[in-house]
Amino acid sequence: MAKDFDPSGRLPDVFTNSGTSSFTQFLSHAYPELLPGRRPLPPGLSADIAPHGTTIVAIATAEGVVMAGDRRATMGNLIASRDIEKVHPADAYSLIGIAGTAGIGIELMRLFQVELEHYEKIEGIMLSLDGKANRLAAMVRGNLGAAMQGLAVVPLFAGFDHAPADPARAGRIFSFDVAGGLYEETGYDSIGSGSLFAKSALKKKYRPGVGTDEAIRLAVEALYDAADDDTATGGPDVTRKIYPVVMTATAQGTHRLSEEEISAVAEAVVAGRMENPGG
Repeated sequence: MAKDFDPSGRLPDVFTNSGTSSFTQFLSHAYPELLPGRRPLPPGLSADIAPHGTTIVAIATAEGVVMAGDRRATMGNLIASRDIEKVHPADAYSLIGIAGTAGIGIELMRLFQVELEHYEKIEGIMLSLDGKANRLAAMVRGNLGAAMQGLAVVPLFAGFDHAPADPARAGRIFSFDVAGGLYEETGYDSIGSGSLFAKSALKKKYRPGVGTDEAIRLAVEALYDAADDDTATGGPDVTRKIYPVVMTATAQGTHRLSEEEISAVAEAVVAGRMENPGG
């Protein structure tokens, strides 16, 4: 330790040299062990030792995008958490939802938030929506080693594009695979164990140009259908007052629905299913 002691108290050179606009790249040079995909793991499959987050849905609207996520995390056949939050703002105009290993997913999401803020501070401008999606793809790719041992994380990214190629499609949605593959989706998408059922529900009811209020209702219904067939997805819990996290991204920025707003939508969906269980 003596060789690393600096009596002047100055920061190491890596902090004072003019650096990169990518915080993740800076971290890979300064402290690579802090990156989610760089930590050493014991040999063998580790999938069953950590809670997993499940279903996220995103819907493109006339005003931007809506993203919603259920609140359940599972560990094998057990419910590890009933109120985890898996949908967050990435920056002022974009949203990120995570499915997979919950701890790594939340860490990756927070690192992505810092990545976007760091770029804006260094460059003085905001990354384009495509640039943000590419940065996130690189971060997912960096976790491939852990994913091969069962600690996979797959995000869903969506946001409002201030310079879209098609002005009618300012709300855009991007999905990823565990190897960092990046795919732009049209209209809607879902990830997680209940995604098959959520997308099947959206396929029947989604229409291009849907309004934000209707998209919120569609997102909650899709999560309800996912919870109906997938044990790892949690539906609206009226008894405990635990409802999905629902956020929007529009030209006015990101917004999270309040507990009162989402409870009204969720309870209306539950009441409707009491009369018509099949939707």
